[in-house]
Amino acid sequence: MTRITKGLLLLSACGWAGTVHAQDGTAFDLGTIRIDTDEAQALLGNEEIDAEDLENRNPSTTKDVFAGESSITASGGASIAQKVYVNGIEESLLSVTIDGARQNKSAFHHTGNVLLDPALLKRVEVSEGIAPADAGPGALAGQIAYETKDVGDLLDDGDSFGGFSSVTGGTNGYGARGTLTLFGRQGGFEWLLSGTRHKGDDYDDGAGRTVPGTEADLTDYMLKLAYTGQSGGRLEFSASQTEDTGTRSAQTGPGGLLYTRPDFAAVVGRNSSFVEALSKRNSYTLTYTDETPEGWLDPTVQLSYNEQEIDASGVWGLNTSLSGTVKNEWATGNGTITAGLDFFDEEAKGHSRVPGSLTGKEKLRNYGLFVQARQDLSDRVSVSYGARFDTQRFRAANGMVFKDNGMSANGAVDIILSDNWTFNAGAATSWGGYELGEAALIDPTAWTYAGFTSSRANSARAGLRYASGPWEVSGALFYTEVNDVNAVLPTAGNRGATSDLVSQGFDGSVSYRGAQGFVRMNYTYADVELDDTAIGSTAYYLGRPAGHIIGLEAGYDITQEWRVGGNAQIVLENDDITPSLPAYETVNLYTSYKPATLDGLELRLDVYNLFDETYAARSSDGIDIPSRVVALNEPGRTFALTARLNF
Repeated sequence: MTRITKGLLLLSACGWAGTVHAQDGTAFDLGTIRIDTDEAQALLGNEEIDAEDLENRNPSTTKDVFAGESSITASGGASIAQKVYVNGIEESLLSVTIDGARQNKSAFHHTGNVLLDPALLKRVEVSEGIAPADAGPGALAGQIAYETKDVGDLLDDGDSFGGFSSVTGGTNGYGARGTLTLFGRQGGFEWLLSGTRHKGDDYDDGAGRTVPGTEADLTDYMLKLAYTGQSGGRLEFSASQTEDTGTRSAQTGPGGLLYTRPDFAAVVGRNSSFVEALSKRNSYTLTYTDETPEGWLDPTVQLSYNEQEIDASGVWGLNTSLSGTVKNEWATGNGTITAGLDFFDEEAKGHSRVPGSLTGKEKLRNYGLFVQARQDLSDRVSVSYGARFDTQRFRAANGMVFKDNGMSANGAVDIILSDNWTFNAGAATSWGGYELGEAALIDPTAWTYAGFTSSRANSARAGLRYASGPWEVSGALFYTEVNDVNAVLPTAGNRGATSDLVSQGFDGSVSYRGAQGFVRMNYTYADVELDDTAIGSTAYYLGRPAGHIIGLEAGYDITQEWRVGGNAQIVLENDDITPSLPAYETVNLYTSYKPATLDGLELRLDVYNLFDETYAARSSDGIDIPSRVVALNEPGRTFALTARLNF
């Protein structure tokens, strides 16, 4: 019996064993616009990882958030190195937000883009290729929207104070992880304070070899303050800091300096040293909403600032982003219309520590106008369509200034064909504008901008969904092309060089949900090409080779106290590139116990990589160049025991 078969059997066993107001203030029940339902959005490639999914996966890193998915993958190693890919396209070509606030990309290509601790995640919404106009600027290949929990998500009605604490201890370098969150409300005031610390050691891969530079060393803090007035106006301020400061692998580079590369286990032909590297994200967001909108006024106003800093020993870089949105959602008789304006003002700056090197800086400013409609045209036909206009000003490291503007448009339709069958399709053309260069390597004397231009993406998707009782089956064809992407990491300083990226393939899903459990299988085939050639595993800021990926997930409530479940990923061999990328299978299982006699207590045992598979994740860096890079293998079998207490 193969490991794939064992994993399938184990997971299968787990799964089977506003009301709104019209303009005159008269209330009517709009209900849920059908194209916005989870089922319709999933077929369009807009996946939601909700609170139940997050509880099942019990994530401690960004990669864990997407366990069991096939179209959304993450690279491995420590938190500092993890990047997210959607159908093989890197997140830096998507609009990434946290609680609606725009996030900038990484300052160094060997590190992840958005450092995140998932302790307080509420949901993650991912648009694969087709993003609505109100998703924000720069959504070339879609959107990733992270949303964290508020006091209202955690505190029972009538209570004024609460909290939860969790402690996890694990084998194979997992170490110890602890989270403490306190929250309360009094009258219209709310507050939340949370902290997480995760400290571990270098882990061993499935073959028992220690993978150096992979120790967990993450610290996260979050503060939320909010006030809701009697009229329904709500003002919320949130601040967070996430920091990874572990010891990472480094090799010599320009000037004989050490450069940390936490995405590699080693570099062939170069001795590795181990130095402390820094990845840090600070975010501050102020948001105004109306919790009891009346008439045509349902506004959202948001202002946010965030910075992402990387210290990779030989180089240092900082990306900053000031962004804001003013929008309103109007309720109509058959749907909603959202319109508004947004902006961002971003800067990438950094320097090499080679003596005599200068600090380089690039700046990018964007203003946008948008409108998006979501409507039910009849009992069987629902649509979403919108457009946005953006204008940008880019200031290069050498002082040159570039200006451009462009239109974006999108449309989707959901059609009920019968009691069981639904068809939907969508398409979008998205103006991406310019790209900031890699902050840590900006060189004001060597970088040139001949041919520097703005990018554009075109995406399409069409699929069918079948639903009957507890069963649901869906499948969709997708195509995304991103054209004229300027070199974020330029060769010989040529920032004006352009690349064309294409991801195309098929997404499918089969699921069964019963009264006590569920089982779900996802399948994605993504053929990713860069300039008409199969993409390699070091196409930084662009994408990675994907191929055939199967995701499995299941959960079953044995009793009201006991739950079992797990997830698996099966990745088939990819021979589109040379050398071909090997297949692998990994299975994770868990059991959870919530004693009825101790309200609020949960004990959980996780077993990661059950069969001790030795593998490097398909989306990791350097896996197709073994003559130059020793790929970073994932952890072997790991046990983790968690105790969580809600109070």
